[in-house]
Amino acid sequence: MSTRGRVPAIGIDLGTTYSCVAVWQHNRIEIIANDQGNRITPSYVAFNDTERLVGDAAKNQAAFNPTNTIFDVKRLIGRKASDQIVQEDMKLWPFKVVAGSGDKPKIVVKYKNEDKEFAAEEISSMVLAKMKGIAETFLGSKVEKAVITVPAYFSDSQRQSTKDAAMVAGLEVLRMINEPTAAAIAYALDKRAGVDGKMNVLVFDLGGGTFDVSVLSIDDEGVIEVKATCGDTHLGGEDFDNKMVKFFVNEFKRKHKEDISNNTKALGRLRVQCERAKRVISTAYQTTIDIDCLFSGIDFSATFTRAKFEEVNMEFFKKCMDTVETCLSDVNISKKSIDEVVLVGGSTRIPKIQELLQELFNGKTLCQRINPDEAVAYGAGILAAKLSGMGDDAVQSLELIDVTPLSLGVECENDVMSVLIPRNSPIPTKKEKTFFNCVDNQSVIDISVYQGERSKCTENFFLSNFLLSGLPLAPRGVVKIIVSFEIDANGILHVSAREITRGINNAIKITNTGILTKAEIEKMIEDAERFKWEDEEYMKKVEAHKTLTDYVYKAKTKIKNYNFRMKLRKTGLSVKDLEDIDHQIEEAIEWLDEHPNAEVDDLKDKEEELNEICRLTKMKLAFRD
Repeated sequence: MSTRGRVPAIGIDLGTTYSCVAVWQHNRIEIIANDQGNRITPSYVAFNDTERLVGDAAKNQAAFNPTNTIFDVKRLIGRKASDQIVQEDMKLWPFKVVAGSGDKPKIVVKYKNEDKEFAAEEISSMVLAKMKGIAETFLGSKVEKAVITVPAYFSDSQRQSTKDAAMVAGLEVLRMINEPTAAAIAYALDKRAGVDGKMNVLVFDLGGGTFDVSVLSIDDEGVIEVKATCGDTHLGGEDFDNKMVKFFVNEFKRKHKEDISNNTKALGRLRVQCERAKRVISTAYQTTIDIDCLFSGIDFSATFTRAKFEEVNMEFFKKCMDTVETCLSDVNISKKSIDEVVLVGGSTRIPKIQELLQELFNGKTLCQRINPDEAVAYGAGILAAKLSGMGDDAVQSLELIDVTPLSLGVECENDVMSVLIPRNSPIPTKKEKTFFNCVDNQSVIDISVYQGERSKCTENFFLSNFLLSGLPLAPRGVVKIIVSFEIDANGILHVSAREITRGINNAIKITNTGILTKAEIEKMIEDAERFKWEDEEYMKKVEAHKTLTDYVYKAKTKIKNYNFRMKLRKTGLSVKDLEDIDHQIEEAIEWLDEHPNAEVDDLKDKEEELNEICRLTKMKLAFRD
């Protein structure tokens, strides 16, 4: 396929610790080296009295300028400053983060002798601009379009914020793609000559700051279908480093009776050595950390073994394996049905991770044929080539079917979560559901959108809401409203609602969902199992409440009908009898309003009271019609 005169689109893996850029050229994907000759670039930005540094230059001076060197920004983007996970991270970062307007986190640095505040999107845009510049230098032409990867478990706001950062960097985002899916593209294109029929692949993607597991099927026609995805947007190499730093802080305190936990410069130098040591013990069994004048003129030296590293981080390693089992369970695929386990992300080089993963899959040889640091960018580059009309026939025949990681729905009566798009649904997708007004003469309805796996909305995560007003005044259950959820190819959610009779409509693009904390994401699915019994009991109450409510309002509507009242009068009921019935129904409505969380037995007793009234007044059959 000719590419004459076309400006290539690039693929960018925007990582927590390192980023990578790829482009289709000379009928293959090129991973582009930066100005230092490195194929991956640190996702670091630094400020000093004279300049701003990005990439290797920023990381190289981090130990001596810790408070003005920004890293881990991927853990801030699209989140709220008050998030528990952000608050915990702030204790570990040497740079300062404060809450800006709307609880948006702002990074405070000293630049040219002035205090400056930057949003996470701004820092990310600087890293993206660096990757764009690397590509432009290599290609000798301007680059305007890119495919950018994000963790599969990124929230809508984190995706939108990443897209905003790209726009600031001067890039049009052709597509945002989940990192394990990008890695699967790289694997599929590498394997294309050997694929015979359909095969199941598990992508284990453990990077510097995020962790994803995806189960996919790949066939010989170039169709890659994601079956299920699980993960944690806050688990990776940085967490292993933090554990090491904490270990050595305690060692220093034990040996020298000095606490360095509040000294940012000492911690910064220690962190650099911990990261180096982590890399060394992936190939050796022990290493030594030596830091001159770490604190108060004290030199620090300590031996660190692979066994100690594994002991310090075993909780994280086991959590990774648990996530793999959850992902397989979600899609109901056995370990034996997985044809290939593909390792992606620099942290998969850790021997214990590989050992535990092999044990989990009964000794299966792990696929390490593709470079774990470059696989995600490689796949993004392939997709960029396809979307920009470049690449060979295999690239152009590529077809992707991705999924959404968590269920999406709206709040209904009694705090019930009505799911429109279940988790692991293929995307892009669009689903509609019909709802009705829940009270008489309701002129406004609040459409509240939630994400999660619990039956109760309040147990899930609130995304956003909007109002649909000007509804026709009518009794409960008469006004019909259709709610539509649409997830685009980038995984961004659009919600709309319309009333049928008058054609009133409203819509919203959900953009403030970035307050999903690590604990909330993990527990959404875990709690669904742990509290399954509680959810079932709650749903029984909701169903009983709904049944009684419908019965009462149906009785109220019928008893108000003139012809029906005349029919009852003919059975011998007096005006006083009808007034008593009216009173009993109104009392039942009042009781329901005052007891929204009534137990099932109480609801059944109340329904039996109404049944008795109906039986005595020969109304039961009429109400049940």
